[in-house]
Amino acid sequence: RANDRAFNLSHGYANNAIRTSKYNIFTFLPLNLFEQFRRLANAYFLFLLILQLIPQISSLSWFTTAVPLVFVLSISAVKDANDDINRHKCDRQVNNRKVDVLMDGQLKNEKWMNVQVGDIVKLENNEFVTADLLLLSSSEPLNLVYVETAELDGETNLKVKQALTATGELGDNIEALAAFNGEVRCEPPNNRLDKFKGTLTMNDDIYALDNDKMLLRGCTLRNTEWCFGLVIFGGPDTKLMQNSGKSVFKRTSIDHLMNILVLCIFGFLGFMCAIMAILNAFWEASEGSLFTVFLPREAGIDAHLSSFLTFWSYVIVLNTVVPISLYVSMEVIRLGNSFFINWDRKMYYPKNDTPAQARTTTLSEELGQIKYIFSDKTGTLTQNIMTFNKCSINGKAYGDLYDFSGQRVEITERVDFSWNNLADPKFSFHDHSLVEMVRSGNPETQEFFRLLSLCHTVMPEEKKEGELNYQAQSPDEGALVTAARNFGFVFRSRTPETITVIEMGKQVLYELLAVLDFNNVRKRMSVIVRGPEGKLTLYCKGADTIILERLDPSCNKLMKLTTNHLNEYAGDGLRTLALAYKDLDESYMKDWTQRHHEASIAMEEREEKLDELYEEIEKDMMLLGATAVEDKLQDGVPQTIEQLAKADIKIWVLTGDKQETAENIGYSCNMLREEMKDVFFVSANTAFALEKNLRLELLRTACMCQTVICCRVTPLQKAQVVQLVKKYKQAVTLAIGDGANDVSMIKAAHIGVGISGQEGMQAVLSSDFCFAQFRYLQRLLLVHGRWSYIRMCKFLGYFFYKNFTFTLMHFWYAFFCGFSAQTVYDEWFITFYNTIYTALPVLGLSLFEQDVNDRWSLQHPQLYTPGQKNQYFNKKAFVRCVMHSCYSSLILFFIPWASMHDTVRDDGKDIADYQSFALLAQTCLLIVVFAQLFLDTYYWTAINQLFVWASIAVYFAITFTMYSSGMFLIFTSAFPFTGTARNSLNQPNVWLTIFLSSLLCVLPVVAFRFILIQLRPTINDEVRAKARKEALPAPAPRRTLKKRITRRSGYAFSHSQGYGALVMSQKFLLKGHMRRLALFDHRDSPMVQNQPQHYRTITEESESQSP
Repeated sequence: RANDRAFNLSHGYANNAIRTSKYNIFTFLPLNLFEQFRRLANAYFLFLLILQLIPQISSLSWFTTAVPLVFVLSISAVKDANDDINRHKCDRQVNNRKVDVLMDGQLKNEKWMNVQVGDIVKLENNEFVTADLLLLSSSEPLNLVYVETAELDGETNLKVKQALTATGELGDNIEALAAFNGEVRCEPPNNRLDKFKGTLTMNDDIYALDNDKMLLRGCTLRNTEWCFGLVIFGGPDTKLMQNSGKSVFKRTSIDHLMNILVLCIFGFLGFMCAIMAILNAFWEASEGSLFTVFLPREAGIDAHLSSFLTFWSYVIVLNTVVPISLYVSMEVIRLGNSFFINWDRKMYYPKNDTPAQARTTTLSEELGQIKYIFSDKTGTLTQNIMTFNKCSINGKAYGDLYDFSGQRVEITERVDFSWNNLADPKFSFHDHSLVEMVRSGNPETQEFFRLLSLCHTVMPEEKKEGELNYQAQSPDEGALVTAARNFGFVFRSRTPETITVIEMGKQVLYELLAVLDFNNVRKRMSVIVRGPEGKLTLYCKGADTIILERLDPSCNKLMKLTTNHLNEYAGDGLRTLALAYKDLDESYMKDWTQRHHEASIAMEEREEKLDELYEEIEKDMMLLGATAVEDKLQDGVPQTIEQLAKADIKIWVLTGDKQETAENIGYSCNMLREEMKDVFFVSANTAFALEKNLRLELLRTACMCQTVICCRVTPLQKAQVVQLVKKYKQAVTLAIGDGANDVSMIKAAHIGVGISGQEGMQAVLSSDFCFAQFRYLQRLLLVHGRWSYIRMCKFLGYFFYKNFTFTLMHFWYAFFCGFSAQTVYDEWFITFYNTIYTALPVLGLSLFEQDVNDRWSLQHPQLYTPGQKNQYFNKKAFVRCVMHSCYSSLILFFIPWASMHDTVRDDGKDIADYQSFALLAQTCLLIVVFAQLFLDTYYWTAINQLFVWASIAVYFAITFTMYSSGMFLIFTSAFPFTGTARNSLNQPNVWLTIFLSSLLCVLPVVAFRFILIQLRPTINDEVRAKARKEALPAPAPRRTLKKRITRRSGYAFSHSQGYGALVMSQKFLLKGHMRRLALFDHRDSPMVQNQPQHYRTITEESESQSP
C-alpha cells in the first residue's frame, strides 16, 4: 500500500539494502575456519597437533606442527578477509546512495538502504533506479520515461516505459502524491526480467499492471527530467538481485583430487603405522625383554600398550607424507601465476589503459583444463558499435575499391566531406565515386540517401548550430542516418507531422502522413511522406528477404544484381537491409488513410486489420538498393575462436539477442560455417528445454553439435545452462561476459571472466579474471592456463616424490631400530628439509617452468588437450609417483647401509655409527631429489640455478655448522652430532656411496623416459623436438575468413517494437516547451557520440595487428 509504512512493515517485505559479502565481524572466524578445515589436510594437521600434545606418543615437539598450521590458516584468513572487505565496501557504496523519498508530505533525501516497499521515490535524469518501481508519473509527454537496461539485459539501446494515465495525472504534485493510497497486488519476487503481472486498486478502480509500467533496479533513467515511482520490490527481492546468483566458494579440480589423494594417503599412513605397531608387539615379545635391564619400561606399560603407543608415534614420524608446506607452496604458486597474468603486456589494452587482472588467485591451474566456454555476444564478441560499411544503389556496389586490373585497392584516402558543413567529422568512407554520384545529381543515388534520412524513428538533438547528435533506438539505425547526413541528406528535425531534411544544402520540409512501424513479424518499417511539390511517396526499408518478395516485377533484373551484392555483404558478415519506394496516388492514399483510421480505433482484431492494410500498401515497390552495416566484431575474435576450437574447447554463445542477430554474428566470427548443413535453433522464450524432463535431452542434442548458440536467454537461464553442463558433463567450464546480465553465468562457471567493456563493471566485479578484449582469452588459456596447469602438476608430482622418499626411509629404518619410532635422520634435517633445503628449488620449478614458450603454445593449440583430460597429474600418476618413491627410498637406505656396514676409516677407526649413517643417508637423499629436479625441469632460468645451487650450499654450510664442536659446547643437548660431518665427508668411500646411490636412482628414470619418447611420443615431445630444430615461429597471421554465400540478416532495428506511434503522437510536443526533441539522451554511448562511424581499411587492419 502506497505511503503506509506501518501496513507494509507488518507483511515483512525485504528492505532495500543488499548484501553480497560472505562474512561479518562475528561470523568471520567460525565460518572461515570451517571453510578452511573442509580441506582434509588442514583437519589432518589439527588432529596431528592434538596427538603431539600427548607426551607418551610424541616424538616431536608440538610447535613443529602448530606454528606452520597457524601460519597457513592466517595467510588464507587474511586473504579471505581482504576479499570480503572489498565486497563490504561495494555494498556500502550502493546502499549509501541517496534518493528523494516522499515522507510525511515532503521529499526527503534518504539512503537507498532505508527505502521501504510502498515508498514513493523521485528519480532524476541519469540516476540509477533505486528498487523495482511502479512508474507513477514523469516529466515527459504521455507519462513516458526512457531507461537504459544494459546492466540487466546487455542491450545499450534505450527502452520506453509508460505510466498509467490514472497515475500520470498526479504529475509532480507533492500533495497529490502524498495522498495517493493505491494498493498493488502482484506476483511474488522472481527472476523473470520480461514479465510482471499485477493490479493496482485506486479509488475503487482496478488497473492491470505489466512489465511496461515497471522500472527495474539496475536501469538508468535517461533523457527524462524526473519521474515518480512506487517501490514494489526492494533489495534482495528485486529482479536484478534475483538474477545475480549466489557466490560460490570455487575450488579447482586439483583441489578435489587432492582431497581424494589425502584420504588415500591417510589410508596408506594408517596401513604403515599398523604394520609398525604389529611388528613392534612381536619385537617387544621376542627381543624387547633383553633390553629392559638398561632401558626399563615405564610403570604400567606392557608390550601391548607399547604397541598401541608405537602406532601413534609412527603417525607423527611418518606425517611428512602430507607436509603442511604443500598447501602453503600451492598458494604461493597460484599467487605467482596470477602475478604473471597481471604483468603480461600482451594482454594489456592501451586504448583504455586496461591490463589483465587475476581477481581470484586460487584458480590459475584450472585455466589449463577448460573444456566448455560460455560467452555473451554483445560487447563480448562484438564492440556494439555499428559502422556504415558498403551499399548497393541501382545495381552498382560502393565501398570496395578496385584498380584497372580488377584487383582490390588496399591503400586509399578517406573521402573529403568538407563540402558538407553538417557532415559528421568522425564518419569515414573511402569510395570517392559514391560522393561523385551524389554531387552530380544522380537521381537514384539521391533517392537512396533521401530514404535513409526519412525512414526511421531517430531523434536529433542540436545544442549548437551544426552540431547534431542522433539518438537512435538501435545503434545501426543511427549509423544509417549518419551516413545519409554525410552524403548530403541531413536529417535536421522532426515534429509529429513533419520531417525537416537539408538536401545538398537546401532545407526541405516533408509532411509525415504515416509511420508503418517495425516489429519482429513484419521485419520492415515504412514512412509515407508528402514532398514539397505535393508528391506522395512510401519509403520502406527492412530485411532483404522480406523486401525482395514485395517488389514490382519490373525490378527483376535489378533484384538479381542487388541479390549478388547482398550475398557478398553477407559473406563478409555484414548486417544487410534492402531499400525500396513506391509513388502513391492521392485518391488511393485518401481511401487508405480512412481505412487505416478505422482499423486503428477498432476494439477487436486491431493488430490484424492494421497488418492487412500494411501488407496492401507495401507491395509493388521499386527497389533502390541495399545497405551493409557492420556490427563490428572485436579485433581477433574469429581467430581466437578458431584457435580455441583447435584446442578442442567447445564454445557456446548465450545471448539475450534475437535469433537472426546471433546467427549473423555466429557466421561473422566463424562459429557457424557455410558447410554446416544442419543448423537449428532453440529460442528460450518459446522452449522449455531447461525444464527437468527436457534438459538432459537438450544437453545430449547440444553436445552432438559443433556449435551451440542460445538466443533470447535471461541471465538466470544462462546460469542454468552452465550448471547443466557442469553437473552432467563433469567438465571444467568458463563463462565470459561484460554486463550485469552475465553475472549469474560468471558465478555459476568454474572460471568467470569479465570484460571491461561498454556495459559497466558488474561482470568484472563478479569475475575471477578480467581483461579488455575477447582475443586475450586465447593467451589466458593456451599460454598462462596451460603453463599454470603444467607447473602445478609438476610441483605435485615432484613434491610427493621427495616427501614419500623422505618418509619411507623411516619405514625401512624401523626394521633396524626395533620399531621404536626412532627417526633415521638428524632432527634438524627433518625440520629444515621442507622449509629450507628443498623449498626454493621446487618453487623455482613451479613458478618458471615452460615446456615450450608462448609462441609455440599459440602455434600448436593441440598442446592444450592433455590438461582437459587430466593427463599430467591424476590417480595413476600419483601411484607411479609412490612406486618411484618406494624404489628410490630402498636404494637410498640400503646402499648407504650396506656400504657403511662394518666399514672403517683410513686410519682404521670405526665409522659405522648411527650418526654417520644418518648424515650419509640424508646427503644421498638431498642429492637425488635435486637430480630428479634437474630431470623434471625443461626451462632453466638464472633463478632456478641460483635456488638449486644455493640450497645445496646452504645444506652443507648448515650441516658443518650444526655438527661443529662449538655448537655442541654451547647447546649440548640440541646438537649431539658433534664432529660427524668432518669425520664422514672426508672419506672417499662416503662420496662413492653418494655417487652410486644417485646413479642407481637417476639412471632408470632417464632410461624409461628415453624409451617412452622413442616409442610413444606425446604432442609435447614432438613440439619440443621441433622447437629445438627450428627458430621461433612468427606470430600467427590474421587470415581473411571464408565468405559465406547465402545467409543474410536484415536487422538495422531494435529488438523490440518501434516507436512509430510515439513520433506520430499529437501530444508529442505538449509539455514543458519540449526542452529537447531527443528521445534518447545516452551521453556516454559511442553510438550517440558517433564514434567511430567508419570502417577500418585493410591497411589499417594490418597496421593494428603488427606488434
